[in-house]
Amino acid sequence: MSTPTNPDRLERAARWLGRQTHDLDAVARRVIGRQAVVDDPNRRLADQSTFGERLADQVASFGGSWKFILLFGAALLIWVVLNSEVLGKTAFDPYPYIFLNLMLSMLAAIQAPVIMMSQNRQAMKDRQMASYDYEVNLKAELEIMSLHEKVDVVSHDTLLQILQQQQRQIDLLTELVARGTPPNGTA
Repeated sequence: MSTPTNPDRLERAARWLGRQTHDLDAVARRVIGRQAVVDDPNRRLADQSTFGERLADQVASFGGSWKFILLFGAALLIWVVLNSEVLGKTAFDPYPYIFLNLMLSMLAAIQAPVIMMSQNRQAMKDRQMASYDYEVNLKAELEIMSLHEKVDVVSHDTLLQILQQQQRQIDLLTELVARGTPPNGTA
């Protein structure tokens, strides 16, 4: 999965994070050892989910939609009209619709645990996404700190070269002044 961690890279990362090398947690060590964090937690969860979990997600998705509410409302309206107006005295479930209440109770008894299973799966997905986001953010922070260090080194080297060049120019000017020769070469 992950590549072995370069000790120098590990020490620099620990310094950037303000910790000792042995104080770095497993996540930090894993992130430091990889070139990139490229794992899609959604795909991993989809691959690991069982048929029942996928079914629970689909039932919860449909049960929480306007389509379900409208279809269910229409079914209830048809039930009431059929048992009150159409069938009249021969209705199989006359007012107060005891059989309908039984069916609704059974539906609620089945639907509630299915929705809770789906919510638990969503909570697990959210935890895995938060963990993934943490890894990505940690990796980005370490890369930014690495770039800052590289820019500082380049800036320091460039400044040192400029100072050395200026010192050579001062030395040449001092030598010219000591000889009595004007800097533009005319006498």
